[in-house]
Amino acid sequence: MAVITGASRGIGLAVARELAAQGCDLVLAGRQLASLEKAGRELTRTGVRVLVKVCDVRDPESVEALAARVKKQFGRVDVLVNNAGIAHASLPMEKLSCDDWKDVIETNLTGMFLVTRAILPLTRRGGTVVNNLSIAAKRVFRGWSAYAASKHGALGLTNTLREELRPRGIRVIALLPGATDTDIWGVSWAEAPREKMMSAATVARAAVDAILLPANSTVEEVTIMPTVGAL
Repeated sequence: MAVITGASRGIGLAVARELAAQGCDLVLAGRQLASLEKAGRELTRTGVRVLVKVCDVRDPESVEALAARVKKQFGRVDVLVNNAGIAHASLPMEKLSCDDWKDVIETNLTGMFLVTRAILPLTRRGGTVVNNLSIAAKRVFRGWSAYAASKHGALGLTNTLREELRPRGIRVIALLPGATDTDIWGVSWAEAPREKMMSAATVARAAVDAILLPANSTVEEVTIMPTVGAL
């Protein structure tokens, strides 16, 4: 059974499709009920159980409500995919607003902390946490200061979490995709060459392949890039 944040579109939805193909029951979390319900209807047709739950990962109460619903409905979690994330317009740091900075950090970094903290008590030995970080967790791009800070911080959180959870037999995977054709480019780079990018389905396949490894082995980082390299 898997919990996926940011599950109504992009990489989150693609991961949900891959897991459903493996017979995995799903909890789809996101901010927009209509898009979650649409995804839920699609995935229910594959024969797995699907629960949709509106959740703002920035809000501790909203996250705790998600965890309570998961506990009531399923009792346990095998896979957590922290996928919720946002970007900001490409701007020099001195022109980036405090509101944009806070929104990106709270969603991409604090949200990952809040969701993981709430779901871990439900995660059994042999479970897996996948944190979708982006290649921006290791590289920097001009104009993306808040995004880079959030992703670099999230990589540090992911690496720390991995060491903490080894004794509990829970694997932690850092997913670091390069440029992927999702809606996020409409915010940060409207003219981005999407024809050169990977599909969300390609990234999802790599993530799920790592999840499906035997429980006594793990891929700690999955870095996947377009053949053309960084855009």
